[in-house]
Amino acid sequence: MGFMKLSDAINGTEGRAYAIIGGVREEMFYLRNIEAKVEKDKAEGKTLGRRGTQHKAKGWKGSGSANLYYVTTKFRQMMLSYIKSGVDTYFDVQIVNEDPSSSVGIQTVILRDVNLDSVIMAKLDVDSDFLDEDIDFTFEDIDILDSFNKPSM
Repeated sequence: MGFMKLSDAINGTEGRAYAIIGGVREEMFYLRNIEAKVEKDKAEGKTLGRRGTQHKAKGWKGSGSANLYYVTTKFRQMMLSYIKSGVDTYFDVQIVNEDPSSSVGIQTVILRDVNLDSVIMAKLDVDSDFLDEDIDFTFEDIDILDSFNKPSM
């Protein structure tokens, strides 16, 4: 019987993320965490001969959230551009998981056409050691450039 070695679990701090905005690739060194998920949109229906409700996928939507240290104005500038001119910004985010202590190798995912839902425009907090901010977003497409290997036994 096989088992996974705990040393192959991916350390959450062993990775990188990049924002690709207007063709410029910038490391998101201020990122604390990011999570992106895909949710299927399903239709429900019944057919003759079955009593239960069945489901059929008819589409999907991508959404996510990130928490980052409050040290960049980039996302506030993007939101301000939309507020003042109506010009919205879509960009890509590349997320790399690469834990050198794991035998599974590297995974690289690119979220395409990321669009911000909300941005904190200004913040003060006398009870906080470090200011941070949460950003919610959607994305329109996704690619997996590198896939994890099977863990070694």
